[in-house]
Amino acid sequence: MTTLAEKTALTLTQLEPGVYRGHFQAMACRCELLIRTGDHALAQQALGLAAQETLRIEHKFSRYRTDGVCHRLNHSQGRPASIDRETHQLLSLAETAWRLSDGLFDITSGVLGRVWRFDGSDRLPCPEQVAALLPLIGWDKVVLKQQNVTLAPGTALDFGGLGKEYAVDRVLALIRHHWPQLELLVNFGGDIAASPTQLPWRIGISPVNSNAAPVTLTLSRGAIATSGDAERFLMRDGKRISHILNPKTGHPVTDAPSSVTVQAERCTDAGLIATLAMLQGAQAEHFLKAQGLPFWVQRLTGPP
Repeated sequence: MTTLAEKTALTLTQLEPGVYRGHFQAMACRCELLIRTGDHALAQQALGLAAQETLRIEHKFSRYRTDGVCHRLNHSQGRPASIDRETHQLLSLAETAWRLSDGLFDITSGVLGRVWRFDGSDRLPCPEQVAALLPLIGWDKVVLKQQNVTLAPGTALDFGGLGKEYAVDRVLALIRHHWPQLELLVNFGGDIAASPTQLPWRIGISPVNSNAAPVTLTLSRGAIATSGDAERFLMRDGKRISHILNPKTGHPVTDAPSSVTVQAERCTDAGLIATLAMLQGAQAEHFLKAQGLPFWVQRLTGPP
């Protein structure tokens, strides 16, 4: 039987003596591992395990696939749908984030993707199109229980705000379970986690202003995640419009930073706080200071 990982091209090269770099494509990004070992076979095994776990999570929770859990829940038509322990844990996290953010973080807001296309153009949906979707949005339309979840008819879940960061944490934990002493860094499109190491990894944050120098961080354990509009945005009248949508209005958050990077123990936590900061708009820095975690905020200071 062909495994998911066997269907995906894995590339492994020796970056320098004692360090291998492996990568594969999943979750709409380049998924990369840096592995400190001189054992090529071991590095290959770790990379294969990472790909298998990542693709399992993608297939299970992607809203674009018709054979996963997300599709089944989104087509349950108002009836209770059974869930496993992993799905319950992710949905519980989403519920907690919704409560703590006063409804600003809401995984039912993915339906707005039907009318918003953040492709760099100046095409905005008309207000009537956005307003028509608002009745479908709101975690209060979801009833979560240990064994099942019920969605109001028309309401749909989108794990996109959690899935990639969750996969980073899972891959790191799984490889450490099999090889506890192996030092590695997992990097899925800028969402990063590292096992404890005496030799910190150096991580660069791309500047959003062309005249700014890159910021270089060091990471000896824990995680870093970034939320920003570098790749997904709209332009209108010379103004850059963020892809971060307010689920209460259905429109992009105004005065949000261009990039927020947060360091935390888990990538899931770092990503969640970075996204919540973006949702605060002009108050992003104030929100981040209150969290007590290291963070880096970038705002455009010149023409986009």
